[in-house]
Parts: sequence; structure tokens; C-alpha cells
Amino acid sequence: MSTLQIVSLIVAIAALFGWISTRLLRLPLTIGTMLLTVGASLILLDVGRFVPAFHTWASNLVQQIDFQSLVLNGMLPLLLFAGAFLLDLEQLWRERLPVSILAIVGTVLSFFAVAALMRLLSFGRASWIECLLFGALISPTDPIAVLEMLRRARISKAIESQLAGESLFNDGIGAVLFLTMIQIAAGHQPTAGHIAWLLLLQAGGAIVLGIAAAWLTSRLMCMVQSYQVDILLTLSLAFGGYLLALLGHLSGPLEAVIAGIALRHFNRLKPSGRIADDRVDEFWTLIDEVQNSLLFVLLGLEVLVVAFNPTTLRAGLAAILSVNAVRLAVVALCALLVRICRRERRSAIFTLTWGGLRGGLSIALALSIPPSLGGHWIFAATYLVVVFSILVQGGSLHLLMSRKQQSRKTTPAAA
Repeated sequence: MSTLQIVSLIVAIAALFGWISTRLLRLPLTIGTMLLTVGASLILLDVGRFVPAFHTWASNLVQQIDFQSLVLNGMLPLLLFAGAFLLDLEQLWRERLPVSILAIVGTVLSFFAVAALMRLLSFGRASWIECLLFGALISPTDPIAVLEMLRRARISKAIESQLAGESLFNDGIGAVLFLTMIQIAAGHQPTAGHIAWLLLLQAGGAIVLGIAAAWLTSRLMCMVQSYQVDILLTLSLAFGGYLLALLGHLSGPLEAVIAGIALRHFNRLKPSGRIADDRVDEFWTLIDEVQNSLLFVLLGLEVLVVAFNPTTLRAGLAAILSVNAVRLAVVALCALLVRICRRERRSAIFTLTWGGLRGGLSIALALSIPPSLGGHWIFAATYLVVVFSILVQGGSLHLLMSRKQQSRKTTPAAA
């Protein structure tokens, strides 16, 4: 099939399943579309057992989609920029300490703990480097999935800012860890100083570039009175800044996040407030929601190319248990460090644990791992973690939080 045919098919699936999800199932758009796509893909797999040619055709169709490149070089810049640009900056600043600890300390601790637990649960069948690669790609929470979930969940502004901020900022740490593990697997032995320099270069350079590009964009936006031009300038910032970061061997995801936050900050400093136009916000909200729907359809279609067998299913189950157990332990430790578990926030640990979703970014990284380094089981395990994370955790968090709020309202009356 041609590129136009594939794109048309994906958009049509997203539109149809989105309508069914909203009109008939009464589910959130992205959750419903992914659930229906996974269900349809499983039906295709079942039909493929009786008609192998049909399964081969469907699998080849999905394999024509370069998921890794599409996510990392297409969707990610826009989604990260949109998520950062639409953040509540004042609330994020108030929660800067827990966000920093969760994004840095939490990600590093999760990396080592998940790797060790996967090594233990595999009874030594998975090598240390395979487990470390898996720990590096699965430890950062996915900003795309987290931000989409936060739009539905009724949680406190403080916890919302912590989850959103952590997911946006921990990608840089995760990328350095993943790159380091890839270098070790290739036979290189980077020193601690080299890793620190790599982190400083990628993160520091991305921060400087993001702020500078956002400042220039804000200045240009001040010189015109057109929201259409404002939108084009923000689009060029999202794509252009990300591209410059990649060309300069900097962290593209971190640059996109910093650019979005910095542009919002610079725009708020303008006395007229014209740049922070509602139509620009509405545009980026629309970009965010439409791309999320398309991404979740693509995630559902990936079922057709996952090599499911007893080994990968066991790896997936072990990964789900490991990731959530480690997340609970790490969040609890970080809660003690920043004392976020005060009396009025006793549900913080549960919310931060259950709300730490994984998504398309982890799958894109898993696809880059060759079979010689456990690519097959890592991809299958990552996919199962992502499906569980989005459908079960993301789909239930707002229901659980609603029940908690109702119980709090009824408790005083009962007393």
C-alpha cells in the first residue's frame, strides 16, 4: 500500500473507533480507540489462524509503518511541546522539588531496580545487559500517556503537576541511560565521567537551545497581530528546535519541553497578553488530542507484529509486576524525601504510582534493540506493560479517584 493509503486507513480507523467509543461505549477517546483497535487486532490474529494469508497481509501492512521513526521524529516533538506549552507554570513551580526528585532520583533508582528484578524473575535466562536495556527504556514515565490521562482524572493540582512534570523531564535521564547501555552492549566501557559529561551536554545544551529558540519565537510573535502567524511560529519552534537539538547531539525531547515552557513564560511577560491567545491554546490542544488518538490506534495495531509465545508472555507478566512494584517503592521513597505524604496528601503515593504510565515512547525505543540483545522479548514485554498501563491504569485512575472523593464526602455525614 502507498503512504497515502496507509495514512487514510489509520485516520479512518481512528475516526470510526473514536465515534464508537464516544457514542456507544461512553469511554474516553484515546482509551476507547486503543481498546477497540487491540480487540480488532486480536480478532484478525484469530482469523489468521484459519486464513494465514490474511494474517500475513495484515502483518506486512503494519510493518510498513516505521513506528520508531514516526514517534521519535514525527509525533514526539509536537506532543511534548503541546504538553509543556499548556502546563500550569505557577503550579509546576510550586511543585519543583518533588518533580525534580521524581524525574531524576526516581528514574535512576527505577532503572536499576527494574533491571535487577527482571534478572531475578527470569532466573538468569535474560542477561544483565538485556535487563538493563529494558530498565532504561521502561523507567521514564511516558509524557504522552500521562498528560492524556491527566485530562480525565480528577486529582489535586499538586499531584497533577508532579505527574506531568515528572513525565516531561525524565525522558532526558532515560535517554542518556538507554544510550549508555547501548554503548556498553556494543563493547564500549564509558566511565562515570563520560556519562556525566554526556548528561551535561545533552541536557544542558537542550535547555539553553530551548530557551533561546523560545525567546526568539516570542519576540517574532510580538511583531505581528495575527494568530495564524503565531501558530506557524509555534509549529516552527516545535519542529525546528527539536531538529536542531538532534543535529547537535542534544536531547530533542528535553529541548521540546523547555521550549514549550519557556515560550509560555515569555508570552506571559508581555503586558498585552495578546500572544497567549485562546486560539493558539485551542490549536495545540487539538493537535495534542488528535495525535494521541492516532498514536493509540498505532499502538493497538502493533499487536499484529508482537511475537507472542510462552517466553514473551512470561516476560510480559514479570515486567508488569516489576515495573509497578518498583514504581510503588520508588514513589514511596521520594515521598519521604520531599515529605509529600503529609496528612492531607495520604493518597499521593497511590496516585503517583498508578498514574506513572508508559506509552509509545518506550515501544519506539524497544524497536531499536536488535534480536541479539533480547530485542524480541524486550519488545513483547514493553508492549504488554504499555497496554496494561494505558488500558488498566489509565482507564481506571479517574474512576478510583472519583470513588475516593465520594467516600470523603460521605464520611463526615456518616459520622
